[in-house]
Amino acid sequence: MNDAILEVRHLSKSFGSNAVLKDIDFTVRPGDVTSVIGASGSGKSTLLRCINLLETPTNGEIFFHGEDIAGRKVKASVYRSKVGMVFQSFNLFNNMTVLENCMVGQTKVLKRDKETARKRALQYLEQVGMAPYINARPRQISGGQKQRVAIARALAMEPEILLFDEPTSALDPEMVGEVLSVMRDLAARGMTMLVVTHEMAFARDVSNHVVYMADGVICEEGAPKDLFENPKQARTKEFLARFMAK
Repeated sequence: MNDAILEVRHLSKSFGSNAVLKDIDFTVRPGDVTSVIGASGSGKSTLLRCINLLETPTNGEIFFHGEDIAGRKVKASVYRSKVGMVFQSFNLFNNMTVLENCMVGQTKVLKRDKETARKRALQYLEQVGMAPYINARPRQISGGQKQRVAIARALAMEPEILLFDEPTSALDPEMVGEVLSVMRDLAARGMTMLVVTHEMAFARDVSNHVVYMADGVICEEGAPKDLFENPKQARTKEFLARFMAK
């Protein structure tokens, strides 16, 4: 093994007879911003769900710092505190305030005392521009604000890598920019990120590595400049032509 945080090797996932992921291989190193692009149904979200142990891979290995966490008796909550995830539907607790949402994982999983958890929560809510809303409940804030709280909640666990599952797809168009701005800031700060996204400009301009998936396989991957300006596979060219024309 090398300095990789995450290595996915020969990963497959089937639901019954439907093979959603087929022999997936890729590596994430510290500081990488890897964007996973592809049409809906290509297996992108299932890949993230396998990496975060929300789905059990059918075959293959997922190494976290050289240890295979797929199919082993790994304590998922502890692993997820190091491999955070931001969902497209926010997944905030509606009965808790913004601040409480950002404290609960710290106190329950990391066993931090409430004062420490509160300080960390405030620090990251400030970072994403949500400090003025700490006493609000999710129903009182916009979709873009909910997603920024969800990012702060993930950051408060101080993970080594953040997984984003189409974090802007549930947002109204005018709210997309505020979430992408937070993500750009995280990338600039050196946060290791694996992002499933339809935001091609983000993938092209912010990532240092882009993975294009179709029908459960990686068709092509590489540096954004190479993949966007000189794609080698016909399917990649066709997909990018369709998306970049929008």
